[in-house]
Amino acid sequence: MRIHRAVAAAVVAALASPAAASAHAVVSPNVVEAKSLQFFTLSVPTEKEGATTTSIELTPPSGFTIDSFQPSPGWKRDVQSTGSGEEATVTKVTWSGGKVPTEEDSVFGFNASASGAKTYAFTVRQTYSSGEVVDWSGPESSDTPSPRIDAKDSLAGGGNSSALEIVAMVVAGLALVLSIVGLLGKGRPLT
Repeated sequence: MRIHRAVAAAVVAALASPAAASAHAVVSPNVVEAKSLQFFTLSVPTEKEGATTTSIELTPPSGFTIDSFQPSPGWKRDVQSTGSGEEATVTKVTWSGGKVPTEEDSVFGFNASASGAKTYAFTVRQTYSSGEVVDWSGPESSDTPSPRIDAKDSLAGGGNSSALEIVAMVVAGLALVLSIVGLLGKGRPLT
């Protein structure tokens, strides 16, 4: 039984490690169909000890059109745009007044669409209660990478695996390994 617990603990740790290592500002889903209105979320972690996130500013890239926002209780939203009416284009949105503590994420939802197939990089600016500012606008290899999404002409077929398919295969592989360990351990004392 101890071997099973050790293997299970190792599997949980392996699955949790990548998530902890990638505590970055994220716009999701990260792969979308171009020219299709869909729901997105912006998630920004509070990483500073003893401080809260009090303001998040999002600047969408050219060709990414925000249509509407999900309510964010506890936050005031200020939207800057060019044009008016149906032709208005959001150039910046700032959520302020929140108090998100360390190790929690500020999460905002919105409906939007990408105008064409390409990679879109967002600029996110996070302000802490201490006055410190983090600009999530760096390259992917930096400590503060810009959130990115990839817009595709089509999400059907083409041999590309979706993130959900990859996760399903990993979980199935882990279940197989745990099953084999369980079978090998049957009938033998585990002390």
